[in-house]
Amino acid sequence: MPRKEIDEVVVRTAELKDIDSIMHMCSMLAEENGIFRPDDRRVFMELLPLLQQNGGIIGVIGDVGEPLEGMVILKIGSLWYSSDPIVEERVVFVHPKFRKASGGRARRLCQFSKKVSDELGFPLIIGIVSNNRTQSKVKLYESEFGSPAGAFFLYGAKTGQWKRPKNEAAFK
Repeated sequence: MPRKEIDEVVVRTAELKDIDSIMHMCSMLAEENGIFRPDDRRVFMELLPLLQQNGGIIGVIGDVGEPLEGMVILKIGSLWYSSDPIVEERVVFVHPKFRKASGGRARRLCQFSKKVSDELGFPLIIGIVSNNRTQSKVKLYESEFGSPAGAFFLYGAKTGQWKRPKNEAAFK
């Protein structure tokens, strides 16, 4: 059931029971914005420790074990030149059914990311890799995080170019 009031949109920490919904959203994300063919096993293996809050966390909108409205995947990492930890955003994704709904789900997921960063005391690195609705995403991120610290470019690829073959039911 869609949430109607902005105060009802709550980002909670994902649980293991959410794995099927999270995997489904990852599949949707890959079809919408993927560059390469996704590897379901690899995605699962990346998510499993985060669902146990080992090396990161996943924030979700929706009830445990039910279809989700949105998610943010955050991993603790470091930049290539330092051992200092950072919170590395892997994805902010709102289910297409809820993108125009009241409640500001993408904004709430960004705020969850900032809260995790603040609580851990590690800087947050978050960005947009998309050729779809990029300007509106940049506007949202600027309102939440301030001015961008650079830009990201793809050469020889475009997001959303990977499409699941019509006869393929699941990733292999």
